[in-house]
Amino acid sequence: MVVGRRSGRRPGKRDTRDEILDAARQAFAQSGYDATTIRAVAESAGVDSALVHHYFGTKEKLFLATMDAPVDPRRYAEKVIDGPRDQLAERLLHTVLALWDSPKGSAAIALVRSSIAHEWSAKLLREFLLKRALQPIVESVEPDPDLARWRTNLAATQLMGLLSMRYLLALEPLASAPHGQIVELIGPNLQRYLTGELGES
Repeated sequence: MVVGRRSGRRPGKRDTRDEILDAARQAFAQSGYDATTIRAVAESAGVDSALVHHYFGTKEKLFLATMDAPVDPRRYAEKVIDGPRDQLAERLLHTVLALWDSPKGSAAIALVRSSIAHEWSAKLLREFLLKRALQPIVESVEPDPDLARWRTNLAATQLMGLLSMRYLLALEPLASAPHGQIVELIGPNLQRYLTGELGES
């Protein structure tokens, strides 16, 4: 008996998940989070969209999987936003320091280290840090789109500098300083980036 070959996309197999992740990394790095679709990732990986949903559920979860992210930063962003405007930087710093010093923090630090060596990792990190983490926080207090982009970028320089000096280079006394001291020293400058005057336009 001759059995005809089935048409359509190939079924899932053991390495299909990794192929989908590879396709998603390229798509997110090239097009950004907003422009990337599940359909486009599926076509690039040579699978049905339903299979992508089967493995990862939503586009958000797919993106977090490409980053090997231990947490969704939007969930933390909501907590930072909830509170007085003039204490925004304080809440943000306490939140990121608690995360970075937790067991989940090692994955975030590894992500930053990887972004230094790989261009696609750097592009994904920009999407992750700016779009998923900082942009919602900044947009909650800054209605002007141009100023919001500046504030997001400036806040990122402060946070990435803190992460690099404290965790990657372990620069003392910053590396062993308690959270309260770091917030007291860095908070005012970060607060200015988030809500204060930025100089002449």
